[in-house]
Order: sequence, then structure tokens, then C-alpha cells
Amino acid sequence: MPRTAVPVTTITRAGVAPPTETNGDATNQHVISNNGKVVLLARNAGSTVARTVTLRVRSTVDGQPVTPRTVSVPQSASRWIGPFPIDQYGTQLQVDVDNAELKLTALTF
Repeated sequence: MPRTAVPVTTITRAGVAPPTETNGDATNQHVISNNGKVVLLARNAGSTVARTVTLRVRSTVDGQPVTPRTVSVPQSASRWIGPFPIDQYGTQLQVDVDNAELKLTALTF
């Protein structure tokens, strides 16, 4: 299955309304169009345990893949994550979540 796209909202000086969150999809996972300035807001809507966001790194070191970056989001909390340099994460940022309790919002400028 293709990954679930997370829409990216561009912040402007004129102002924008807060975008609608994308529900976490732990089966298909997610992809975000990345311009190198994208910032991800991950919100844990659950109130019992921390949840994990995994960011797939596209680069290699000496031909070896780099371990994905993980971010723990405490229960009932949010974490701002990013930006994601294109040379390391690519133009299609792959984001995995461990549970549907994670809600994702992507912003850029």
C-alpha cells in the first residue's frame, strides 16, 4: 500500500488557519513532501503511554544505511520535529508512527 500523505501547510506573513491534523496510520505509515524547511508537529492524543515517531533517513555513511531517527512523544503531549535537510531525508520524507493515537501536522515557510 502507498504511504498516507500528510499535507504541508505554508506559513505566510498574511497568516494561515491551523491545518487539520492527519491521523496516525500505523499500517500504511506516512509521507511528507519535503522542501528542507518542513517542520512536523506530532501530538500524542493518548493519555496512557508515550508513542514513537520514526523518521527514515535517506543518506548512507560509507555505503551503510543510517539508523532511522526516533522521537518519543509523551502521553497527552506534542513535539515539534525538524527541519529535515533534503540531502539526508530526501524530498519525500518517510514518517512512521507506532499507533493511531499520534496526530501529525506538517508546516513549512
